[in-house]
Amino acid sequence: MQKIGDIVTRFKFDDTDKYISREFQKYAYDLAEELGDLEHKSLYMRLVKDSPRGLVETARSFVKDAQNARSRPRLFMWKLKQLKDTKDAKK
Repeated sequence: MQKIGDIVTRFKFDDTDKYISREFQKYAYDLAEELGDLEHKSLYMRLVKDSPRGLVETARSFVKDAQNARSRPRLFMWKLKQLKDTKDAKK
């Protein structure tokens, strides 16, 4: 029989998401990390919160597929703007 204290000490607690309370915040943080732009994670949180998730996901997959991108964040923003413009043009 093991003590509860011994069992608890074996588990490593992951506090990386300590201040994230909503799903869009986690998604935006992962997006900023994937793009290598953690300095501007608040920008991505605003984009994810206000933009349709489908457009953000399409732009994210576009950047993932781009092999020779000089600036992944810049490519993401360009593609997202392009997708928003085509969506508005269809209205």
